[in-house]
Amino acid sequence: MLRGMTSGTHTPLDALQLTGRARTHLVELDEPRCTLHVSVVAPFLAMRAAASLEGLQLEPASSFRDFERQRLIWNAKYRGERPLLDRMGRALDAAALTPAERVDAILAWSALPGASRHHWGTDLDVYDRAALPEGARPELVPAEFAPGGPSARLDVWLAAHAHEYGFYRPYMSDRGGVGFEPWHISYAPVAQRCAARLDADVLREALGSAAIDGAHEVRGRLDELLLRYVAAVDAPPQAALQA
Repeated sequence: MLRGMTSGTHTPLDALQLTGRARTHLVELDEPRCTLHVSVVAPFLAMRAAASLEGLQLEPASSFRDFERQRLIWNAKYRGERPLLDRMGRALDAAALTPAERVDAILAWSALPGASRHHWGTDLDVYDRAALPEGARPELVPAEFAPGGPSARLDVWLAAHAHEYGFYRPYMSDRGGVGFEPWHISYAPVAQRCAARLDADVLREALGSAAIDGAHEVRGRLDELLLRYVAAVDAPPQAALQA
């Protein structure tokens, strides 16, 4: 069952939609439970069905995430209330870091509110539910997708087939920004248009007077942060763009 009012499938997202402050471009699915851009629903379900034929249960751990949810995650990490990790996945003490170091540590794994690809409804974090014990939840760490990990077969399958359905993985290379995330998939035909429209002016307006910890540091470095942590992703293969 699908729920939600949606904008046209070819209509570019406006500033509110791009930054997670509107939901008019989205559809809510009951099975699997997730929220996606209207144009992403059919290809995602088709890819999921194809994976199931190989004994894989492609399951979303997260899909759309709104601005407010991203803000709460950001603030909790900045304050040390949620785990803060370095680029190698090692725990950091937020209180021992400068504001600049805290911002960079957060952005290695979590997006700035307004700048998350999850706002677009095009991106999901996925795992192989069939490979986990009943009731277990994924940790979404690289080891789960490495050889011998529970989602290792899914990793191989996505590498071979995701592009056939328009999907690719934007965080498979270390470009000095976001860390390695083999679980993160993106629907290239729509996500590329969104990425092209999300500039510093759109992001600056979205941040506005939002209560974001480290706001002075963020606003002073916004252009740099946008280039390093938003724009610096792997390019989708042409096969995904043309699917």
